[in-house]
Amino acid sequence: MIRRIPAFAVFLAVSGMLNAATDRERIADLEARIKLLEAETAILKTRAEQASAAAESARTAIDEPKNSQARPQSVMAEPAEPESDVHGAHGANAFNPELLLVLNGSYQSHSLDPAIYRRSGFAALADTGPNDRGFTLGGSELSLSSNIDDKFFGQMTVAFRDDGTRVMEAYIETLTLPKGFSLRAGRFFSNIGSLNSRHTHTDSFYDRPLPYQSLLANQYRDDGMQVRWVAPTDLYLELGAEIFAGNRFPAGGGAGNGIGSQTLFAHIGGDVGLENAWLAGVSMLNADTDGNEEGFSGDARLYIADATWKWAPQGNFKDGGFTLRGEYFLDQRDGVFTDPDNAAITALWNGNRRGAYLEGIYRFSRHWETGYRFDRLWSDDQGPYAADYDPARHSFVLAWRNSEFSLFRLQLSRDKPTADTVDNAVYMQYQTSLGAHGAHKF
Repeated sequence: MIRRIPAFAVFLAVSGMLNAATDRERIADLEARIKLLEAETAILKTRAEQASAAAESARTAIDEPKNSQARPQSVMAEPAEPESDVHGAHGANAFNPELLLVLNGSYQSHSLDPAIYRRSGFAALADTGPNDRGFTLGGSELSLSSNIDDKFFGQMTVAFRDDGTRVMEAYIETLTLPKGFSLRAGRFFSNIGSLNSRHTHTDSFYDRPLPYQSLLANQYRDDGMQVRWVAPTDLYLELGAEIFAGNRFPAGGGAGNGIGSQTLFAHIGGDVGLENAWLAGVSMLNADTDGNEEGFSGDARLYIADATWKWAPQGNFKDGGFTLRGEYFLDQRDGVFTDPDNAAITALWNGNRRGAYLEGIYRFSRHWETGYRFDRLWSDDQGPYAADYDPARHSFVLAWRNSEFSLFRLQLSRDKPTADTVDNAVYMQYQTSLGAHGAHKF
């Protein structure tokens, strides 16, 4: 006997089979989406690990870099300053620009009239001699910096002075090049020496040492490119080279078909036990000069040797410690001198000049530090700036830091720029930092 199946039961059976097929399709679609999400998560995780590794590498830098530079893996971490080569905020703020405003004011008293100040054996370069007596607001800066994306960092710093604004830095730098390499391009402070790559408001004294003033016009910055390599070793080793347009002293005139100066630098350093750390380096600046501020045209070469030693009890520099720093400069000239005030006066210029300084800073509490610096120049005994006297200066400083954001400084200096003149100077300075900033350089 053939049994009849109700139409309603047939409908339910067919509907169930269709629903089962639809569910299998939905499950397969969800499984495919889950696999896609897992792949995307793996990619994001890899990128995050790469960015974290780059940030960790940058955190070990000595240079700035806001400039920046890798630093020895020292337990002697210094308090933060408005200057860093540590690139990159993290998380949601990774690509939001960081703003830093540095306000820098002072009062100055000089026994020698700044208008007649001269140094034996060296030209009077712009912004390197004593400022006018009285109150001044100088060296204030506004800095903007940020990670551009996962591979580049950018920074721009503008200085505000009574004579107008100046673009001090405007550069980009790589974050993720392999094997410890990094590239920088734009306008930046050269990495030669110990102090040159640092912003002046991070110095331990009110003014730069005499060799920086007379041989580098305070600080060498220019438009160009830098390549830097940090060795993947426990002992810190940094090698680098730079090429610049050569538009700024000691270069000048942009000679050399658009590449007027070149530099080489090397730094090595490390820790000695828990409480000591050291850093030493050698640098060379070569300039194809065509009429700089001194009136020189020809080959100018500057060699620098620098060394820094730091000690802190239990490795905690915030509560106390001592820093000893020194640099030696050798300036060689081979070319022609043309008097900047009278082009008809010319002479051969072949000679050597030298400079050096040694400074010690003792931090005896979290808020107070004091220090002494001796700096000197050695004139050439021949050539257009020949002199029998070698300028020298003694400086004493006492500073109070309420935090890494504020500083008040008193400095006394006895400067003897010529055999017949003495400038006894008193500096009272305040300095504040408004906004984000990173770690102090070594």
